[in-house]
Amino acid sequence: MTEPNQPQPGWGEPQYGAPGTGPGAGQPQDIGGQSYAGGYGQPGSGYGQPQYGAPGYGQQPGYGQQPGYGQPDPYAQPGYAQPGYAQPQQPYPGTAYPPDPEAPYGRNMYGEPYSDKSKLVAGLLEIFLGSFGVGRFYLGYPGLAIAQIAVTWLTCGIGHIWPIIDGIMILTGKVRDPYGRPLQEN
Repeated sequence: MTEPNQPQPGWGEPQYGAPGTGPGAGQPQDIGGQSYAGGYGQPGSGYGQPQYGAPGYGQQPGYGQQPGYGQPDPYAQPGYAQPGYAQPQQPYPGTAYPPDPEAPYGRNMYGEPYSDKSKLVAGLLEIFLGSFGVGRFYLGYPGLAIAQIAVTWLTCGIGHIWPIIDGIMILTGKVRDPYGRPLQEN
């Protein structure tokens, strides 16, 4: 046995890991380089290791502020339902992203925004009613529409070939709207 004022073997060594593990487990620790006889590590003195039941001992930070029952888990993955939790609604149904303000009708494969006019509607109007300039009026080209009307009526209908060819070119995607945007595919 050692004398009361002499340090015990294992005292003063650094403690690694959780309390109560490692060399000297189960022996009192020397806090501050003093033995029990010095007064710093004595049980009940208020110094040294905190006792079980003391405030803050054994608790990890943040565990008091966990979300309670009924609150959504901030780390849950969307689309995987947990029992008792309501799934959040998509703000834009059918799409994963909000609408693009620069391209409200979408973009083509080259990234150009689509026009608000339809390629199919413009092409069919130009083929069937091109002698009246309806297809070009629809697209926003009033000057070309008036020219097609004039050519068709001044040539007694022979100029109707121009609106037919123009309608085919619209359907194949060769014609754009007045702002240079490609026509919609639908």
